[in-house]
Amino acid sequence: MVVLLWIGFIAFVLVMLGLDLGVFNRQAHVISTREAMRWTGICAGLAVVFTGLVYVAYRHHLLGIGLHGPEPLTGGQAAAFFFQGYVVEMSLSLDNIFVIALIFGYFGVPRLYQHRVLFWGILGALVMRGAMIAGGTWLLSRFAWMTYLFGGLLIFTAFKMLFTEQGEPEPDRNPLVRVVRKFYPVAVEFGAERFFTKLNGKRAITPLFVCLLMIENTDVVFAIDSIPAVFSITQDPFIVFTSNVFAILCLRSMYFALAGMLAYFYYLKYSLVALLFYVGVKMLISDVAHIPPLLSLGIIVTLLSIGIVVSLLHPGKKGPPPPEQGPKPPDDDVGL
Repeated sequence: MVVLLWIGFIAFVLVMLGLDLGVFNRQAHVISTREAMRWTGICAGLAVVFTGLVYVAYRHHLLGIGLHGPEPLTGGQAAAFFFQGYVVEMSLSLDNIFVIALIFGYFGVPRLYQHRVLFWGILGALVMRGAMIAGGTWLLSRFAWMTYLFGGLLIFTAFKMLFTEQGEPEPDRNPLVRVVRKFYPVAVEFGAERFFTKLNGKRAITPLFVCLLMIENTDVVFAIDSIPAVFSITQDPFIVFTSNVFAILCLRSMYFALAGMLAYFYYLKYSLVALLFYVGVKMLISDVAHIPPLLSLGIIVTLLSIGIVVSLLHPGKKGPPPPEQGPKPPDDDVGL
């Protein structure tokens, strides 16, 4: 019967995406910072409301949820775990936002077309993360040592983030892009907001589609880091999946609200490093030490707050500036 909750949640997500593309953003337009902040607030508010729904569902074990998983949960535990997972995923998405900005800057994607790319990128991310979460749940339920592997991966990622600078995107070296280019030629013009067009009478892909492939590939890389982080909080698949989904739904509006401001939060990178290190250690010691959910949430929020406050107190230390967007290409009526 728990499957009904999964169906209901997926239906809710599809309705949200349908309203996004089919109603509120039916006509392509530049997303203003004010509009993006409003939608970010709405998404965050929905996550808070859903936290309450998780509490009720697990407290009363609606349709049997929370009784038969890897860790039977009470309402309070489930709500705390969901909100922790949501905060962690939202925090790690900040680094993803800057990479997306680099990709848009590399391809010179006009702001008018960026929403469409992010919409389909988010839709693809939901499918891929759902598959990765299912695989991770299966592995953790059958191989106890996977917990230590995931914990070690998070600590390795923390050190990699600390010592590695983000470079420019290199689409010519991306295996996904190279495979697609074997089947389709790449047009020079964007062709409005289309992903496919005609080139010498043959079907071709536009630079916008290549940009989408790069963003999808980037999300897979980030998911390899972020999904184990949520598994360090809980192994309940419903909480892991829903916390990921709410963070992804908020990613688009967060990009338009924060992409130009991330350079000013230089020290936030060190907070993310500390966060990954903390959840990695938490996963490694899970068999010998238990950190209460509310205490863990407090640690996570504190780590992030320190990075934000220090960045605001020392604004002279900035990260790399946000990439410049290229000029709007001429519209093309031959696209599909």
